Amino acid sequence: MKDPMRLVDRFLYDHPRFGIPGLARYIAVASGAAWVIGLVNSVLYAYLSFSAAAVLHGQVWRLVSFMFVPYDRSWIGFISILFFYWIGNTLEQYWGSGKFTVYVLVNMLLTILCGFLFHVLGYSISLTATYIYMAMFFAFAVYFPDVQVLFMMIIPIKMKYLAYVDAALFAMAIVTNPFPINLVPVVALLGFLLFCGAELFSRIPKRASARTVNFRRESARIRREQRDALYHHKCAVCGRTDTEYPDLQFRYCSRCAGYHCFCEEHINNHVHFTE
Repeated sequence: MKDPMRLVDRFLYDHPRFGIPGLARYIAVASGAAWVIGLVNSVLYAYLSFSAAAVLHGQVWRLVSFMFVPYDRSWIGFISILFFYWIGNTLEQYWGSGKFTVYVLVNMLLTILCGFLFHVLGYSISLTATYIYMAMFFAFAVYFPDVQVLFMMIIPIKMKYLAYVDAALFAMAIVTNPFPINLVPVVALLGFLLFCGAELFSRIPKRASARTVNFRRESARIRREQRDALYHHKCAVCGRTDTEYPDLQFRYCSRCAGYHCFCEEHINNHVHFTE
């Protein structure tokens, strides 16, 4: 499966200054402000969510402000802001501010297009970014599945298991919500798959082939592929090669188990291989 993010990586390589450093922090601060507004002024709070009809009537700030509406106006909503700030900040450090910014913008655009589509179909629906951040949790679980958090502030649990709970919530939202509201989580999952689908599918264990492997033939094939390779270095994170990006510097990480090559963007910004 070809990674559709190659175009994004190419764009970011050609525009190294693109992105908003600390974007996750800005989103968290704005979400905290929205949470306070929800406590003190419900009328003003209602003007933050996305509504295609309201935007067409001049309330253009809703194109951005819906990203800051918290999951809930109770203390649970405030905790969710802190939690998703941690997730977003970690992904921003792992991907780089450029790719994280593109991730947020793409998901914003998909949600906005979804909202206008509902409006064209005659549905009046207010949208928030709740499912965008829930899908961001999937992205974190893909890259950091064994990181542990304290579930309910007490029980240590790995992120990959919490991802199953998140998946159950998505499934419930898709099945129980009426049309077209049940399409909102589907759109959020589409944004996640665009960025993390290739990485996710690459980690699914492949079913072993029943046929007998000819080891001599396979070793000869591998040597032949290495001899005919069109590149010498390939980044283990983004997949860029010295052939596609001749000006990019590549290094090997001494802290990873085995020999793993990384580009200059990811040599100091990657999860170390342990086996």
